[in-house]
Amino acid sequence: MNHEAATPHSPNDSVRTAVALVTSEAGDFHVLDPSTFAAFARREPLADGNTLRGLEAKHLLYKTSPETAVRLLATKLRTRKSFLRGGPSLHIFVVTLGCDHGCHYCQVSRRLHSAGRYDMSLETAAAAVDRLFDSPSLHLTVEFQGGEPLLAFPVIRRIVELIQARNVQECRQIVFSITSTLHHLTDEILEFMRIHDFQVSTSLDGPADLHDANRPLPGGSAHELTVQGLQRARQALGDESVSALTTLTRRSLERPKEIVDQYVRLGFRSIFLRPLSPYGFANKSERRLGYAVEDYLRFYKTALSHILEINRSGYLIEEAYAKILLSSILTPFPTPYVDLRSPVGSGFGTLVYNYDGGVYASDEGRMLKEVGNDTLRLGSVTDDFQTLMRSPAMELLAASGLAETLPGCSDCAFVPYCGPDPAGSLSRHGDPVGHRAESEHCQRHMGLFRILFNHLAEGDPATLGIFEDWVHGVPSAAKAA
Repeated sequence: MNHEAATPHSPNDSVRTAVALVTSEAGDFHVLDPSTFAAFARREPLADGNTLRGLEAKHLLYKTSPETAVRLLATKLRTRKSFLRGGPSLHIFVVTLGCDHGCHYCQVSRRLHSAGRYDMSLETAAAAVDRLFDSPSLHLTVEFQGGEPLLAFPVIRRIVELIQARNVQECRQIVFSITSTLHHLTDEILEFMRIHDFQVSTSLDGPADLHDANRPLPGGSAHELTVQGLQRARQALGDESVSALTTLTRRSLERPKEIVDQYVRLGFRSIFLRPLSPYGFANKSERRLGYAVEDYLRFYKTALSHILEINRSGYLIEEAYAKILLSSILTPFPTPYVDLRSPVGSGFGTLVYNYDGGVYASDEGRMLKEVGNDTLRLGSVTDDFQTLMRSPAMELLAASGLAETLPGCSDCAFVPYCGPDPAGSLSRHGDPVGHRAESEHCQRHMGLFRILFNHLAEGDPATLGIFEDWVHGVPSAAKAA
């Protein structure tokens, strides 16, 4: 059992009521007032029968034999950790570093597009496809990244063709996705994406002036071209196949409502409020563009409240990261978001094939290599799967990637819903474990969990209903119809 002191907000922020959040290893939780928690911690009888029954129902308290309680807990843990059975399911193909943008916060160490110099070769692509099918996972997501991946579309097309041909015998469930500016779409590319059911993600940082300041494009407006690309992609692939996320710079934090409103104006039903990355070029720009965790959390709280108000008014839009966290809190199932898994998703859930043939445990590991740190490089696409999985990098991740055993995590109330950040710790502290008191990942997630648990503890019916809709995937278009 873990516990966390929390302070649910009220309509008057100057009035706060202290509570204690109690969680189990399997993620069951209950909110207690301080006196009840003190009695509970001292194993004294609880006067409130409803509280007693609630704790028993969530297996935070038991009257039966310990063996029965342990078996029930083990069953829940097997469900929550069931992602371990399948092996790496997310396979990222970095087909080029070429890009024609000059984004100040870029995390991928892009290169100016130069006649394929930084493109993945077809030989490397074929070997990477072999490694993809080496994974035992029956469900595979193939994600194309760059740079700007559409600048290497012939490589993408060849990889998809190889995968589809191989899958006639393999019979895996495969999803193709791409992260792109959408500026280089053609009718040919869109038709190819339609045939192969691509999921498309792009970057949209808010209103035009903010987007163009964050993502300058020589000779034009990046925002204008992105909106044009969005419209073309939606028309060809359908609204549900096209999503966007915003990367937040210091200037973004001053405009939470404007950013959300721009997504609403463009018809989005989801927004991902992503903080700056500490990797690649972004690390060099952090002093100029970065901000304190407290500033991000203040922004996030305001933006989330605005999103909830928009939902109450009848327009349905989710905050994607809140949905991810709430899914871990409100359901017994494993998170599909590999960055919050424990054991860590790097390597165990994700493999990254770089344009030059290097294989990495995560996209963050690849970004570290681009600034001179190859600690999380597993090997090459020419190495077999067993060699990659037994590499020193995987041994390092296995030793440092279980949050339940890490100092500062093992007794945290939020650990059932969270995961370690070895790559971030390597980037900032030089070792994969890091120090929680100085961990941006830890501070940010503790703040986000507190914001969400404050809403849950407050118990506003409209807010709880919105959260339930986000978590259980009520189709936004269907609900809006």
